[in-house]
Amino acid sequence: MAAAGQSELVQVVALLGAGVVAVPIFKRLGLGSVLGYFAAGLVIGPFGLKLFSDPATILHIAEFGVIMLLFVIGLEMQPSRLWGLRREIFGLGAGQVAASGALLTLAGYLSGLDLSVAFVAGMGFVLSSTAVVMQMLDERGETSTAQGQKAVSILLLEDLAIVPLLAIVAFIAPAGAAETSSDRVLEIGIAIGAIAGLVLAGRYLLNPMFKILAKAQAREVMTAAALLVVLGSALLMALGGLSMAMGAFLAGVLLSESTFRHQLETDIEPFRGILLGLFFLAVGMSLDLSAIAAHWPTILGFTALFIAVKSTAIFGVARALGSSNREGIDRVALFAQGGEFAFVLYSAAAAVGIMDAPTNAIFTAVVILSMALTPLTALALKRLMPPAKQSLDGVDAAEGLTGQVLVIGFGRFAQVASQSLLARGFDISIIETDVEMIEAAATFGYKVYYGDGTRLDTLHASGAGEAGAILVCVDKQETSEKIVELIKAEFPMAKLLVRAFDRGHAIDLIRTGVDYQIRETFESAMTFGEAALVALGVPEDEAAEITEDVRRRDVERLDLQVAGDIHSGLDLLKGNAPVPTPLTKPRKEGKIIDQKPAGAEAPAPAV
Repeated sequence: MAAAGQSELVQVVALLGAGVVAVPIFKRLGLGSVLGYFAAGLVIGPFGLKLFSDPATILHIAEFGVIMLLFVIGLEMQPSRLWGLRREIFGLGAGQVAASGALLTLAGYLSGLDLSVAFVAGMGFVLSSTAVVMQMLDERGETSTAQGQKAVSILLLEDLAIVPLLAIVAFIAPAGAAETSSDRVLEIGIAIGAIAGLVLAGRYLLNPMFKILAKAQAREVMTAAALLVVLGSALLMALGGLSMAMGAFLAGVLLSESTFRHQLETDIEPFRGILLGLFFLAVGMSLDLSAIAAHWPTILGFTALFIAVKSTAIFGVARALGSSNREGIDRVALFAQGGEFAFVLYSAAAAVGIMDAPTNAIFTAVVILSMALTPLTALALKRLMPPAKQSLDGVDAAEGLTGQVLVIGFGRFAQVASQSLLARGFDISIIETDVEMIEAAATFGYKVYYGDGTRLDTLHASGAGEAGAILVCVDKQETSEKIVELIKAEFPMAKLLVRAFDRGHAIDLIRTGVDYQIRETFESAMTFGEAALVALGVPEDEAAEITEDVRRRDVERLDLQVAGDIHSGLDLLKGNAPVPTPLTKPRKEGKIIDQKPAGAEAPAPAV
């Protein structure tokens, strides 16, 4: 038993080591992480170092990486946004699938394949690899661009297409292998029931469940719940005879408007990344070099033929629907390959007798080879194409621009501070860990998401990398310091404005280099003091001058303390310290009185 456990540990170390070594090398060479994983899998697989003899088992487990990828994509696809992409999904996506499928089937038939085999082989190749395409888009930073959204739309339609394709495979199966009509009707009914059950659960059960778990303040339970949602929805779809990945995607869409969306994405992300890398490793291991050696002319021929035919169809559909030549070529680079759902379709065809084992092995090798070639093809096209010309048509001058703002913490301070930004029309994302605060804010029309700002992955998921300004408004100094440290290290381009707890905290923030800080009670206390002067009979103009002088002296005192020249503001108030060049600007310019008001000998406050 010990020896068996040691052997499994060797395999785990080999998997992790292969990815850790290969991926940085390939990314450094500009070849991308996907090709690095493929190469690493080939080296440690049954046709390399033989550390693994059954890559199919690992591939089966690693498919959960694709499932989690679809869940994360679903979290980004609010129903309104998904509805806005309906033309791309059912227009561009359906057009590309139909055109590619028809041409690939024709090409296979003209190459000597039986019509049913040609149809299955061609339609399997139509289903591009969601994992490969999304990984490439993510590495290029194009997931949220218009082109990236079109790519996601096509992938969604292709993933949906696996359901009717499996039904067609059962229908065209040889006599005796196909299911009866009553069986098919029953399966369709079960599938519809599974979808309905998932929709109802997502709408009425998931949010209450996460509220209860969030109040328990047990982070590991929230992570377990996130995994439960992903895997449970995938299992429900599998029981209904549908795609597990589409079940996870649907669950993500149902949770996309939940206040726990960012936290769910944060909890799933590490598992998604590791399992997706494992999936690519397993695909590399599955490349049967002996089959390629035995049938290499057939495999290379069909690989070249299918890539060329599918590229033609993709480019033709892109141009027909108004895309530029460059956009069409870029789409060809992403989609001119088969994908993981081809393995499902080919296995189903082999199970009902449409494909024999050698044919299944040949076309599986064709798909894997095309996936391995995709990063190289994309890299070659990128280097061969001339740089894109930037068009300035219809571009307005940079004036009065608005940008995304991330607000961390939504207590009383942030609620007031955010009103000016909302009034000016800025798009604000807000995260908070207090569930009751989130619920209370919703009653006033605020959309606040659940998320822990002290976690780097949460900041990434909340859009800190794209935010023009980040407002740290949490009410605990220790929490604020952790968040500031992360943001300064990881998002240095964002303007960082921080709510300071007291004077000492403000000094620390200034030394850290934040763009703006303010003590949470300072301005309200200054206004309060000015009102007290007026109430005591001091003329309003004189009260305003006194207040401005106190504000100026506070700024000067703060600058000296930041520089370490004084430990107290008493010397400055008494006039015994030099007035420095301010490191921070007063909030407004005003007339400064020359004489200190009576009672100005009081020591500097600590706040």
